Amino acid sequence: MKKRIVLALGGNALQQNGEVTAEAQKKVANKVGEIIAKLADKYEIIVAHGNGPQVGNILIHEEFANTKEAPAMPLETAVAMSQGQIGYWLTQAINNAFIKLGKRKKVATVVSQVVVDKNDPAFKNPTKPIGQFYSASEANKLALKNHWTVKEDAGRGWRRVVASPKPIDIIEKNSIQELVADGIIVIAAGGGGIPVYRTKILKKIKGVDAVIDKDYAAEKLAELVGADIFISVTAVPNVYINYGTPHQEALHQITAKELKNLIKYGYFKPGSMLPKIEAAISFAKKGGTGIITDITHLESALSGKAGTIIIS
Repeated sequence: MKKRIVLALGGNALQQNGEVTAEAQKKVANKVGEIIAKLADKYEIIVAHGNGPQVGNILIHEEFANTKEAPAMPLETAVAMSQGQIGYWLTQAINNAFIKLGKRKKVATVVSQVVVDKNDPAFKNPTKPIGQFYSASEANKLALKNHWTVKEDAGRGWRRVVASPKPIDIIEKNSIQELVADGIIVIAAGGGGIPVYRTKILKKIKGVDAVIDKDYAAEKLAELVGADIFISVTAVPNVYINYGTPHQEALHQITAKELKNLIKYGYFKPGSMLPKIEAAISFAKKGGTGIITDITHLESALSGKAGTIIIS
C-alpha cells in the first residue's frame, strides 16, 4: 500500500521571488505541480497550502472597493476566495504535469471549513496581522468604523490584527478521505481553512473572522485522515539552530522530545519556524513522521536522505 502524505506548502510557495500577478504565480505553481506529480506513483497525496500574500491582496481589493452597494466581504469569506484561487492554480498545474508525463490522474480541490472553539483565548488577544499597512490615524479610524483591532507592526506601520485560534476538526474530512482512497490527489485546508464554529443549541456551522495557522490545520488534517507522513514545505532545506549566524547547524533526524527541548531554549521564532516545528512534533507524538524541508529536497526528504525528520 502507498503511504499517505500531507504536504503543507508555505504561504509564499507561489511567490518565491515576490511574484504578484496571477500569471507569475501560476508559473511557480507549475514547478510545484511537476514535483507533486512525480510523487504520485509512490504516495497518496493531500496538499494543504498557506494563503498569506493572496488573501492579503483580496482584502486590499475588498477594502478599496467597499461601498454600500458592494460591501467588502468578511475575512472568513476572503479565506474561502483564496482557497478557490490557489486551489485552481495548483489543480491546473498538477493536471498539466500529468499530461506532460503522459499519465492520467485525478486532482480535486476541496474548499475546507475548519472548526475552532469560539472561546479560544486567541479571540481575546488578536495577534495575526492581515491586509495593508496604515498610518496610526488611518488605522484608528478604520478600527472604530469596522470594529477592528489594530496594532503597530514592527515599525512598518499599523495593521489590522485578528485571532489565530487552534483547529479542532475539519468539516469535510470524510469527503477528503473518500477522494484520497479513490486515488485522487486532494488540495484541502487551504490557508489554514475557513474558520467556523458550531453553535451551542442547534450545532449549526457559522463562519468567524480569524486566521488559522496553515501548519496546525494541515497537521490536524493529517491526523484526521490517517496520514503516515506530515511535511511542512518551507523556504529552507532543514530546521537550523543558531540560524543565520556563523554557528548555524542543520538538524537532520531528531526526536520530538529533543526538538521540544530546543524550543524551551528559544532557538525558534514564533512567527517563522516555530509553528512548523510544533505541528511536526504533534504529528510525530501521535506515531507518524514529521518532515520539514524545502520543495527542492522534498523527494529526497521522503526517502530519508534530506530535510529535518522528526520521529517519536
